[in-house]
Amino acid sequence: MNRIDDFVVNPDQITYIGHDLSRPECIIAERDGTLWIADNRGAMTHIDAQTGAQRLIGPNEGVPNGIAMRASGDFVVADIGAGNLYRIDRSGAKTILLDGLDGKRLGAVNFVYVDSKDRLWVTVSTVTEPRSDALKAAIPDGYILLIDGGDVRRVADGLRFTNEVRIDALGEFLYVAETMAGGITRYRLNADGSLDGREPFGPMPFFEGAMVDGIAFDAHNNLWVTEVTRNQIVVLKPDGTALTVFDDPAGSTIEFPTSVTFGGEDLQTVYVGSLKMNRIASFRSPVAGAPMRHWVG
Repeated sequence: MNRIDDFVVNPDQITYIGHDLSRPECIIAERDGTLWIADNRGAMTHIDAQTGAQRLIGPNEGVPNGIAMRASGDFVVADIGAGNLYRIDRSGAKTILLDGLDGKRLGAVNFVYVDSKDRLWVTVSTVTEPRSDALKAAIPDGYILLIDGGDVRRVADGLRFTNEVRIDALGEFLYVAETMAGGITRYRLNADGSLDGREPFGPMPFFEGAMVDGIAFDAHNNLWVTEVTRNQIVVLKPDGTALTVFDDPAGSTIEFPTSVTFGGEDLQTVYVGSLKMNRIASFRSPVAGAPMRHWVG
């Protein structure tokens, strides 16, 4: 039996971490409990594992959205406002990694993911300006970039507001949250990083008007998905069956959930990012999360 089958998050199981955060879209958790949270007042807020003290790092510019930690301990940030990708260290020193391709601006750079080979997968939600127009209608102009060493190439096109991406434990498929499609798309992942065999995974859409955002795998290859219109967390089992484990249409406990991050020493603490809250929601999971690249060294 999949231990997720009967799991439901009750409101009284939710706790909160942090204060006065601004647009805490994405969260990185370290083994010792340290949290790094995208924060619109700078690049990120660091929350100390022992004391809970907060420290804001990075310049107050652009709109930091997705963040990833490399094995080196430095961070890569997708800036959806400035339309670029940058590196930032723990002191706040910032270096632009990519701000254009083939002589053109990148567009709305949404998310960055580090895979087991230290490659960077970068999602661009749309090239439509303003990007808010691409959240009013399903405009298929989102795409995915792969940065492999010094090579930068476009590996997928025609996506409807590309959001977070993940690769499964066996490295067979790349999964993509298509916000304006209201569900998850996956591609078969080839050894050279090319993608083919595009197909929906699970319900497409979850329901009429659904808008999915963040995704994360647990250790049993269940894919956790956030949905922002009903403030839901949905788990897609390996066969694509959808289980709604959290639902709060009124937004009384979690509002506009944008990401799921597994942390804690046992990887069974779930942290939920948000565009509209000023703190991070958290609860315990019955299963451990799949470790991110910075957990395995």
